Amino acid sequence: MAIEVTKVYKEHFPVLRFIGKRYTDNDRDEMGGYGKQWDEWMSGGKFAAMEQAVRVPAFNGDTLGLMTMRGDMTGFTYWIGLFFPEGTKAPDGYDHLDLPESDIGVGWVCGKLENGEIFGGPPHEAVCKRIEEDGVGKFRNDIAGHGSDTYCFFERYNCPRFTQKDANGNVTLDYGNYII
Repeated sequence: MAIEVTKVYKEHFPVLRFIGKRYTDNDRDEMGGYGKQWDEWMSGGKFAAMEQAVRVPAFNGDTLGLMTMRGDMTGFTYWIGLFFPEGTKAPDGYDHLDLPESDIGVGWVCGKLENGEIFGGPPHEAVCKRIEEDGVGKFRNDIAGHGSDTYCFFERYNCPRFTQKDANGNVTLDYGNYII
C-alpha cells in the first residue's frame, strides 16, 4: 500500500518550549533516519526520566520528532522530545527550543510502519501539498529567535493512532507544520 493522507486540519498552539535532544545530519543511521536514537529513547526510558525531572505536565503528551530547516535546505536539525508550557526549565542533559504561538497545519499519514513508508520526505511533502490545496495554510518561515527563513515541522506519535494498527495493519502518523 502506498501512504494515504487521510485528514488535514488546523490546530492552534500557544507559545511552547520543546524539550528534548537535538540531532544533526551527522547523527543519521545507515537508513538515513534517526531510528537508532528513537530506540535509545524508548528502551532507555528517556521520556519518563525527562518528564519526571521537568515536573510540569507536557503540553499534550505525544512524543515528537521536531525538525527545523532553513529555506535554502541547510541547517537541518532533528529533535526528539515533548512540548511543554512556555518557560519550563529543561533538566540537565536536555536541550530546549522556544516556539511562538502559531497555527499548525496537521495531516494524518496512514500506512505501514514496518516498511518505513510513513516517514521522511515523500509523506511530509504529501501533507504539505494537501494543507495548501485544502486552504489550511502555508509554511511559516519566521520561527521567532531562529532567524528569518527558518521552518519548523514535526512528526507527532499520537496514541492510539500511531500505536494501534487498523484492520489493514496500518498506523497513522501526524505531520504538523507551523503555518501562516
